[in-house]
Amino acid sequence: MKKVAIVYWSGTGNTEAMANQVLTGAQAAGAQAELFQASEFSADQMDSFDSIAFGCPSMGAEQLEEGEFEPMFSSCEPKLAGKSIALFGSYGWGDGEWMRNWEETCRNDGANLVADFVICNDAPDEDACTACQELGKALAQ
Repeated sequence: MKKVAIVYWSGTGNTEAMANQVLTGAQAAGAQAELFQASEFSADQMDSFDSIAFGCPSMGAEQLEEGEFEPMFSSCEPKLAGKSIALFGSYGWGDGEWMRNWEETCRNDGANLVADFVICNDAPDEDACTACQELGKALAQ
């Protein structure tokens, strides 16, 4: 049984709703999955999980949230090489540039992206919920 961490930051609840859908998908595929807010996770925990989903909304000029999420994620970057991960998040403006940049960073760090990232504008609709569940299933493989 794979151990999956779903680590997220959410300001409005949209990315949290996505995280819960990722959790549902991972559990449905037989993984032992846990949700963590960004403030509850650190690089020290990376080796305890087979795969990790990171979720963060677009902030400011299409960037990761800088107070909690970005520092946590930066501390995890040295442990991304060879790690199976997936990315998700919501946005209210822009075109997803923050996610494309984030994905490129993860690839450059040597991460194994197990699925295409999932983004949604504002609250996740049915399609976004389904995509998040599929992302969770991919992490459980």
